[in-house]
Amino acid sequence: MLLHVTHETRYEYAPPVETAQHLAHLKPLATGSQRLVSHTLAIDPPPAQRGELPDVYGNTRAFFALEATHDRLVVTAESVVETSVPVLSDAIARDLPWETVRERFRFRKDATFDAASEFVFPSPYVPRHDDFAAYARASFAPGRPTFDAAMDLTERMYRDFDYDADSTEINTPAVEALAQRKGVCQDFAHIMIACFRTLGLPARYVSGYLLTQPPPGQPRLVGADASHAWVSVYLPGEDDGPGGWADFDPTNGRQPGEDYVTLAIGRDYSDVSPMRGVLHGGARHTLSVGVTVQPVGEVIEGLPRTQTQSPSQDKESP
Repeated sequence: MLLHVTHETRYEYAPPVETAQHLAHLKPLATGSQRLVSHTLAIDPPPAQRGELPDVYGNTRAFFALEATHDRLVVTAESVVETSVPVLSDAIARDLPWETVRERFRFRKDATFDAASEFVFPSPYVPRHDDFAAYARASFAPGRPTFDAAMDLTERMYRDFDYDADSTEINTPAVEALAQRKGVCQDFAHIMIACFRTLGLPARYVSGYLLTQPPPGQPRLVGADASHAWVSVYLPGEDDGPGGWADFDPTNGRQPGEDYVTLAIGRDYSDVSPMRGVLHGGARHTLSVGVTVQPVGEVIEGLPRTQTQSPSQDKESP
């Protein structure tokens, strides 16, 4: 599937900002099931400095600096991505019991290093807490394969939780979202990751986009989509060989397919927020975000002009 993604972020400042430095994760990754065909990043007003470098997780991180006074900032990322259905390697141990996977990541002297071990530890938005283990327990029966447990937890969260954009903020603790059984995709991803890590299993955060379908007979609306977030779970290889990652989307109770676009991966949202910055001046700001995901053959001309803040992970920093 060939998808065209437009992600427009607009800030309005009062009073104006004097200088600013920003980081952005807005360039889709190249993965085994995804090829980046093209990407542009337009910034208005034009920055005095700009560049991009890979971060520690392989994501492309753009940097730009504004050195003149400005009362607005518009950042528009346009990408064309070719996607396919993710396929796990035959060397992945899908039937390995979750307890065995956990034991592989316990500290042992002279053990072979596995880079996935970084994703077992707590992170800023994903603490360890007994409440996560208690919720996860119903999916992690003794001897159950890790893949099956992950799929069961994904489907159970889809049934148990309500999507409510007004129930949480960007800094709402994951344990609070768990208790109220409400939130957005960012919350659900953090909760699922916390369930895994509290049990000693590696899991990571994935940001990206999901192609949404308009109601029958209705046109696809420019700017009506939103960023999305889901979870990637590590599955070791056979006989201690190299493993791989399998993705799960608790917001929609399914595994991502060719209708998903992966943007960035990290320990949690703090590693991959679409936009963040440090400002001098501009004590107050308003944020609006418009995202459009559409098949290339259905591209609608024009960009979103007035969109409210997205209810998912587009709760970007100033």
